[in-house]
Amino acid sequence: MTVVIDHLQGPRHPEKAHRPDQEIPRKPDWIRVKAPVSREYAATRDVVREHNLKTVCEEAACPNIGECWTKAHATMMIMGDTCTRACAFCNVKTGLPGPLDIAEPGNVAAAVKKLGLKHVVITSVDRDDLADGGAEHFAQVIRAVHETSPQTSVEVLTPDFLRKDGAIETVMAAAPDVFNHNLETVPRLYLTVRPGARYFASLRLLERAKELRPEGFTKSGLMVGLGESREEIMQVMDDLRAAKVDFLTIGQYLQPTKKHAALVRFWTPDEFANLESIARAKGFLMVSASPLTRSSYHADSDFAQLKAARASRA
Repeated sequence: MTVVIDHLQGPRHPEKAHRPDQEIPRKPDWIRVKAPVSREYAATRDVVREHNLKTVCEEAACPNIGECWTKAHATMMIMGDTCTRACAFCNVKTGLPGPLDIAEPGNVAAAVKKLGLKHVVITSVDRDDLADGGAEHFAQVIRAVHETSPQTSVEVLTPDFLRKDGAIETVMAAAPDVFNHNLETVPRLYLTVRPGARYFASLRLLERAKELRPEGFTKSGLMVGLGESREEIMQVMDDLRAAKVDFLTIGQYLQPTKKHAALVRFWTPDEFANLESIARAKGFLMVSASPLTRSSYHADSDFAQLKAARASRA
């Protein structure tokens, strides 16, 4: 089982995106999912509530919530539910967050132990209001999980820590097994889709994580459907490989509301399969590309495959 404590980058408030009203395209059959109804789903929800944890599954209206929660893959957020960024693609609220919860590292570790997890993903909203961007809080959560569940592998999905000197060093000193930071989209679209971030700063963050902990794995993710070209995606793949990133995820962007970044088109399952083939040919140890792929989707089994892929190349 896996629990995911996931990273969000934006609000559900309509004023954040500054986009005109528009009709949202109808979802094709291949991207439809069943509503969550299982007893296992309810059990995961109860553990989340018991430990006062937030979930990206609910806040971001993830399409995989039914499948993941049934398997105890609850995607949670640390450092609150309010993001300091205003990314145009995300359904999480933006604004000035409250103070950090000093009990949160212990609560996360307790939930991980109670669920008996083999792999845990820890992430957050962006916290530009904090001097270190929340790096020390990340490190405290990682250490708490290591202490209470030493057999559990730890994956972090972090903000970009833009202009936060020493932040990545603080996180990596806590020894996560996987460091993940999503590029999200191609450089041309950053000003409209991810205006608070900088493409090459994010690339450098991933590169620095590998420098600091070469024995660990690095990971990044992209959305498609925002108007990017196939050639632009391939260039991002090359940039990630130059930064020695091991694992790439590619999923379909789903427009949360009419006020968010416009969905230009749905990529087909065959197109995702083609992107996965190209990425594997470029040398990634692991690639997950499908309409419903998300950064933390199937994180436990993917980690096992990452280790196996590295061993096969040794």
